[in-house]
Amino acid sequence: MTKGTNQKLKMLYLKQIFEEETDDQHSLTLQNITERLNSLGVNADRKTLYQDFKELKRYGMDIIAMQEGRTWNYHLGSRDFELPEVKLLVDSVQASKFINEHKSDTLIRKLEKLVSHYEGQELQRQVYIFGRIKTSNKRTYLTIDTIFKAINENYQIQFHYCKWNIHKELEKRRDGSSYTVSPWCLVWDNENYYLLGYDALDKKLKHYRVDKMMDISILRTRRLGRDAYRRIDMPEYTQYHFGMYDGDVENVTIELENDLIGVFIDRFGKKIPVTPVDDDHVAVTITAAISRQFLGWIFALGPGVKITSPQSVVLAMRREGERIADAYTAKQQEPKE
Repeated sequence: MTKGTNQKLKMLYLKQIFEEETDDQHSLTLQNITERLNSLGVNADRKTLYQDFKELKRYGMDIIAMQEGRTWNYHLGSRDFELPEVKLLVDSVQASKFINEHKSDTLIRKLEKLVSHYEGQELQRQVYIFGRIKTSNKRTYLTIDTIFKAINENYQIQFHYCKWNIHKELEKRRDGSSYTVSPWCLVWDNENYYLLGYDALDKKLKHYRVDKMMDISILRTRRLGRDAYRRIDMPEYTQYHFGMYDGDVENVTIELENDLIGVFIDRFGKKIPVTPVDDDHVAVTITAAISRQFLGWIFALGPGVKITSPQSVVLAMRREGERIADAYTAKQQEPKE
């Protein structure tokens, strides 16, 4: 048998054919495979293909042969990523606010290559990117890369931190002054990416939304705050900081109607203490950073939920309620006749 122009690439092409063109629902015959290899400049016959399949199996590929009548069909069985797993990854990319629309589309196209061409088409039919709220900061990826590098090399970073203005533009906080932070980790919370870093001026850990960080650079200054970072438990930290907003951390006791217990278990887990109050109510004790976001979350649950302690949080809740009520009951200036 004469050799094709790409004969040395035969095993690579064969691996690619199985990965891209076969799955549990789509198989290829020996003739199909031979024709595909020929189109790629590779000569093959039945005898050599049998040996090639054995080598691919020895390499670790799950090549499955199934007989239909007098014909044998071949396909790739298990993969590093199965279709439901890739779908989960695609959903995560879609849900991520910090990945812009273009980058989301690029990432999803790459994820599709983890499954067969046919399964990739199935994924495409289920993908909906447009219309979702996405960041407009196209440099987010570079920011993340710089943060990782600084963490790995144990250096501080400097950046500008931004906020939205009424013109729908990101403007720099602190009148354009830069932030200097010791980066310790990146945290995913509520569809956003946050940097957890140590602020040496305030001597405490703070978090910053990555898509609102601009002009980031690495300083040749060693990181600070190692002890502060080691003292925190990351799962607990993200759990009691609502929306990653700061506030004094308190143990809060809340009385609620029985039907609302699921809301608290979903948010704080099954380990929260639950104490019966009467036939219709229970009390739970949670740990939370007391911020307007936390108080707003309690408000949203309605009259079936009431904070009972500590008194400082009860008063904070009362003041927040009065502040909101005042905003809606403030006297309007009478129109002139």
